[in-house]
Amino acid sequence: MGLLSQGSPLSWEETQRYADHVRRHGILQFLHIYHAVKDRHKDVLKWGDEVEYMLVSFDHENKKVQLVLSGEDVLETLQEKGERTNPNHPTLWRPEYGSYMIEGTPGQPYGGTMSEFNTVEDNMRKRRKEATSVLEENQALCTITSFPSSSICCRLGCPGFTLPEYKPNPIEGGASKSLFFPDEAINKHPRFSTLTRNIRHRRGEKVVINVPIFKDKNTPSPFIETFPEDDEAAKASKPDHIYMDAMGFGMGNCCLQVTFQACSISEARYLYDQLATICPIVMALSAASPFYRGYVSDIDCRWGVISASVDDRTREERGLEPLKKNNYRISKSRYDSIDSYLSKCGEKYNDIDLTIDKEIYQQLLQEGIDHLLAQHVAHLFIRDPLTLFEEKIHLDDANESDHFENIQSTNWQTMRFKPPPPNSDIGWRVEFRPMEVQLTDFENSAYVVFVVLLTRVILSYKLDFLIPLSKVDENMKVAQKRDAVLQGMFYFRKDICKGGNAVVDGRGKAQSSSELAVEEYTLMSIDTIINGKEGVFPGLIPILNSYLENMEVDVDTRCSILNYLKLIKKRASGELMTVARWMREFIANHPDYKQDSIITDEMNYSLIVKCNQIANELCECPELLGPAFRKVKYSGSKTDSSN
Repeated sequence: MGLLSQGSPLSWEETQRYADHVRRHGILQFLHIYHAVKDRHKDVLKWGDEVEYMLVSFDHENKKVQLVLSGEDVLETLQEKGERTNPNHPTLWRPEYGSYMIEGTPGQPYGGTMSEFNTVEDNMRKRRKEATSVLEENQALCTITSFPSSSICCRLGCPGFTLPEYKPNPIEGGASKSLFFPDEAINKHPRFSTLTRNIRHRRGEKVVINVPIFKDKNTPSPFIETFPEDDEAAKASKPDHIYMDAMGFGMGNCCLQVTFQACSISEARYLYDQLATICPIVMALSAASPFYRGYVSDIDCRWGVISASVDDRTREERGLEPLKKNNYRISKSRYDSIDSYLSKCGEKYNDIDLTIDKEIYQQLLQEGIDHLLAQHVAHLFIRDPLTLFEEKIHLDDANESDHFENIQSTNWQTMRFKPPPPNSDIGWRVEFRPMEVQLTDFENSAYVVFVVLLTRVILSYKLDFLIPLSKVDENMKVAQKRDAVLQGMFYFRKDICKGGNAVVDGRGKAQSSSELAVEEYTLMSIDTIINGKEGVFPGLIPILNSYLENMEVDVDTRCSILNYLKLIKKRASGELMTVARWMREFIANHPDYKQDSIITDEMNYSLIVKCNQIANELCECPELLGPAFRKVKYSGSKTDSSN
């Protein structure tokens, strides 16, 4: 999770005093990097995925499941057995926000050959098996986006959803002062608690997350929670919404991300723009988080929850009070969709008002940075640093980048444009960030391969997905709604060809760009975007299949890729459920569910047990994975619900 500096964290007041220092030197560090590698070309394609996991413990006797706060110990063990013993170990492990979370990546980045696609799932299996091997009895490694918890354990001041159990402390000093989320559930690395505390201090109040509740047959209308011991919560919570008040409810969720190395800065900027339009589509396709704080919500994706959980904007910056102490009105949280395209072809579609630091913008222009990149960086740098370590204040700007990364890594957007680290052989990169993590390694591999393969097709066919950025923002809002994959309509470009390059339509017939569209974009269903519709759009899957037909691919790799694309195709058409829809159906059909939008401890337990069984191939789930899902040769679980 971003920059993990070691040292003594400063208080918010001390950090704020150094904010201009960090911004000033962060820009100098960026300029050193830019001028050193701006003309760098012919970097080979490399890419890698990041999977975030939750550690859970099953109490089979009492039918209860809890988050295990042992992430730091598990991480230490995995690193000691892995990369510290063997630098070429096939997996790497890193900390995440929650003390119940870890992040796994491949030990080495994947390369540009097609055969690499056939190694992704195997590596993910190795990660799951490796981490599971160091867990205790009745513990498991789960790839679930949002832990449902239960209505009992997440009510005012009640412990229960963590192991060991801790009681939240909203009154006395602490990082979050949450009514529901104990500070002990935050990773012990000082960056995470400091981020939590400083976001709250900068904002001037606790973060506010309100998620619409799903109105079932017996859900109270209006649905209202009362918080008599907390005036702040009483004012912030909304009727018919699930109220949450801590960074942990957002950053404590899990996700799936992919990072690509481009051959040059121009290619990286092109991919950044093109993939930005795909973000809401893939987010809706990967929807996996319908439950929050023990309630059934009316959304399927975590994005807006995380956005609110780290929203450090003051009342002035949110437009609720006149500007006096702050410099800008800021339209979004620092965790949101991108605000400007970076490539020349995207410039005309930059229709969002962009707030920038004008002095930084002029400085960048004077240093030879072009307008589009200058405004991108000047926009990122309207933000304050949220953490600063005493040992990292004064740095060598020519050889270090901590101040630049301090700002860069706390602008958590759908896409991230990543300059090379100083003095490294790493190239210009882009990070694709909107995906929800899936239950199985097969699903996670399918989404990763789909996105990576799409980048190959974008570059090979010079595809153009660009639409006005305001329409991408509208798509992001639609993508988070319940069943958006089936019911949502998304703005998408009709003619995705550039320079007369041919693609295929849904019937396999080649079409030129002049035949495809009259208007640039229109509203489409995800089924149309992914699978195509005659006379409307060729479909991304048919285009990918066409690309594969023209590539030299061994039989096993081709079979794997086609299986992955089949999953994506069927999720888009509705033939297979998203994880979010499957979870909703599971709870709705649970014998204890009273159609009141409440998830009890036992329901939560049953759901996570089932998720764990599916993840480790201990049971079939054709409605989620299809009838022909392949069996895994090992059981990666240390727990069996039959106990």
